[in-house]
Amino acid sequence: MSPYSLRFIHRNTLVEVRNVPSDRTLLDLLRDDLHCTAVKEGCASGDCGACTVTLAEVVDGKIEYRAINSCIRLAHSVDGLAVWTAQDLAGDDGTLHPAQQAMVECHGSQCGFCTPGFVMSLFALYRQHASDGEALAPISRERAQFAISGNLCRCTGYRPIVDAALTMHHWPEPERGEASLSEKLQALEALAGGGGRVAEDSEAGAAQPAAAYWAPRKLADLLSLRAAHPDAQLVAGCTDVGIWITKAHKRYERIIDVTRVAELRRIETDGSMLVIGAAATLNDAFAQMALQRPGLAHFFERFAGLPVRQSGTLGGNIANGSPIGDSMPLLIALDARLVLASVRGERQMPIEAFFLGYRQTALAPDEVLAHILVPVPSAQEILRAYKISKRFEDDISAVCLCVALEVEDGMIGQARVGAGGVAAVPSRAVRTEAALAGQPFSSATLEAAAEVLRSEFEPISDMRASSAYRRQVLGNLLLRFFEEVQPGAPAALADLSLEDLA
Repeated sequence: MSPYSLRFIHRNTLVEVRNVPSDRTLLDLLRDDLHCTAVKEGCASGDCGACTVTLAEVVDGKIEYRAINSCIRLAHSVDGLAVWTAQDLAGDDGTLHPAQQAMVECHGSQCGFCTPGFVMSLFALYRQHASDGEALAPISRERAQFAISGNLCRCTGYRPIVDAALTMHHWPEPERGEASLSEKLQALEALAGGGGRVAEDSEAGAAQPAAAYWAPRKLADLLSLRAAHPDAQLVAGCTDVGIWITKAHKRYERIIDVTRVAELRRIETDGSMLVIGAAATLNDAFAQMALQRPGLAHFFERFAGLPVRQSGTLGGNIANGSPIGDSMPLLIALDARLVLASVRGERQMPIEAFFLGYRQTALAPDEVLAHILVPVPSAQEILRAYKISKRFEDDISAVCLCVALEVEDGMIGQARVGAGGVAAVPSRAVRTEAALAGQPFSSATLEAAAEVLRSEFEPISDMRASSAYRRQVLGNLLLRFFEEVQPGAPAALADLSLEDLA
C-alpha cells in the first residue's frame, strides 16, 4: 500500500500523519498515534463528552471554534483544520489556560475522567466569547450551561463546573504564539486545491482504490465521485456512521466526505424559502431556522448535545433514514422539500416522500441530498414542536410531535402534523390533518383530532416507552398545543414533564 496522509495544525505546528485508514477515528489518532492521552474514551458514541476536543477553521475570514466528540469523528475530516486537546492549552511557561485555572479554583474536578472534555468545551466557549469582543466580560449562566450540554459529570456535579465557566474571564489567556493561526489555516486550505484533497491507497492492477477518503470542495466534483463510486460510504459529521464504526465495528474503506463542499455548507434565503445546504451543521441550520421561528429555539437546544450539533449536519440527520431523528417531524410540519442531486441533474420531493421504509430512502445510488428547502412562516402560522424523552437533553425521543396550523378568523386552513418515534419512518399524520383542516380552531375540534391522532399510528413498545403510552401522549400533545396558544396561557405549560403528559 502506498502511503497517504492528513495534515492539520496541532500546538501551533503543522502535523502530518501518514498511513491513516479511511475509517480511523480522530480519538484513536490522537491517543494512539500522537499520544494525547488526556483525550478519554468513555461511551464511544458521542454521549458523554469525555473525548471532547476543539476544532478551528477559517469561515468567511474569521476563525470559528467548535467543540466536537472525537470518538465518532473520522480522523481525515480534520485535514486542513486546527485541533486542540486538554494537553495543548497551557502556555509555554506552564501557565494554565483560564478554562483550566477556573476548574481548579472552583473545585470542578473530582475523579477527573470527564474533566478534559469539560475543559475543552469551556475552551471553545472562551474562544467564541473572545472572538465576539467580550474576552473580559463574564459569560452568562445560560450560555455556560448551553456550552457544556454535551458533557456528563458523575462526581462533582455541575454547579462548580458552571461556576468555572462564569469566572474564566478573571484570567488572561496564556501566550502561545497563535497570532498567525489564520494564515496557517488558509495556507493549509490552499494546499488542498480547488478540487479537494483525495487520499488513496491503491493495489496494483485494481480498477478502483482499495481505500480512499475523498473530501471534494465543489458540488460538481462530489457528484462525479458519487457516480464513479456508488458503493462508497457518504459521511458528513459522522454522528451516526462513527457509532457504526465504534459500536457495530463496521469498516469503510472508501469514504466520500461531503462537509467541504462549499455549495452544501451555505444557508441562504431565496424569496419565500430558506435554502439550507445539506452539509450545514445542525447548530448553524437550527440557528437560522430559529431566527425565522424564535419559538423553536427551546426545541433545538434539546437536540442531542452541543458537540453533536456542531459536528452533525441537517442533511445527515435526514439522509440516514432514522425514524427517531427529531428534525424530520419538524420539517414535515413545515412543508419542507428536499433537493436530490446527481450528474444526471436535480429533482425535488416533499420530505415525507423521501422515507420509503425503516432506514430506506429515495436516494438513488449516484445521488446525494443537496439542499433542504424550508418555507418562511406566514402571518397565520401557529407552530409548536414537542420532544418527549426520559432525559431533558442529550436523549432520544420516545415521541416527537410537531404541529403547524394556518389559522385565520377562527378557522383552520392548512394543517400539517409531523410525528417521529411512532412508526418505521418519520410520518405525516394525514388523517389528523384532515380532521383539522377547514374546522373551527376550538377545543372540540382539537379533542376530536386528538382521538384521530391516537389511532393513526401503531407504535411499538420498547425501552423508551410502551405503545399505549406513545398513543396516549400523541393525543395529549395535540391538546397541549391548543392550550398553549390560547391568550393568557401560563408560561409554565411549556415545561411540562413526561408524567404530566401521560
